[in-house]
Amino acid sequence: MSGALLDPAVAVDAHAAERLASEPVIWLGTVAPDGRPHTVPVWFAFDDPIVTIFSRPDTAKIGHLRAHGAVSLALDTAGQGGDVVTGGGDAALSELAQVEDALDAFGRKYAPMLGDQPLDAWLMTFSQPIVVTVDRLVVWRATANGLEYRSLPSRG
Repeated sequence: MSGALLDPAVAVDAHAAERLASEPVIWLGTVAPDGRPHTVPVWFAFDDPIVTIFSRPDTAKIGHLRAHGAVSLALDTAGQGGDVVTGGGDAALSELAQVEDALDAFGRKYAPMLGDQPLDAWLMTFSQPIVVTVDRLVVWRATANGLEYRSLPSRG
């Protein structure tokens, strides 16, 4: 996909891409109409720079996104806090027909967790796609050679 933020030739970017592809949960932060932050763990598919999430349509996060599309994203830290991926972007509510590629990737990623439940049955509950166009990532991890850090896009 064009507009990718991560460069697979850069070690810290490749590591972040692997985490974004394989981690089961990302934290999605939205803003309530009264300005209060609201952060929830969600399942997701990542295709740089797009994060696709499927939600129940009656949740607080969906109501928040109808009013304001700016979101934050964060993976759980790994390496006792020394492996961090956070970001942000703009979210839009979508239709299932518009996210078929993401749905296929999502189905492959979560098949082991769904067990015997078919993805179609799961989608009866989590029927509202959320498409986040990530416009900012901050990645760092501690290595034997010191701290690897990237803020993307680079701010020159």
